[in-house]
Amino acid sequence: MRIRKDDTVVIIAGKDRGKKGKVRRALPNEDKLIVEGINMIKRHSRARRATRQAGIIELEAPICVSKLMLLCDKCGNPTRVNFRFLDDGKKVRVCNSCREVIG
Repeated sequence: MRIRKDDTVVIIAGKDRGKKGKVRRALPNEDKLIVEGINMIKRHSRARRATRQAGIIELEAPICVSKLMLLCDKCGNPTRVNFRFLDDGKKVRVCNSCREVIG
């Protein structure tokens, strides 16, 4: 997967189109990500002794990687991700528009 935890992404499709957020968790087996404040759902929960309160809980649901684009740190634009090998043989991610290495 080309997008990792702690990357900043922009939503390109769906109800949250245009919003930006930070990736909290990656689920590579399902090709999904959990992004802060994006794809919020409501779940009704029953009280479990003293640990959890009953009521409606709002939480982030996983969203498909195909609906997201990585925001480049240097140019600030949504971009596709390429890979390049450095002189020392290390493989790094590269912004497709400005050709800069993505941290």
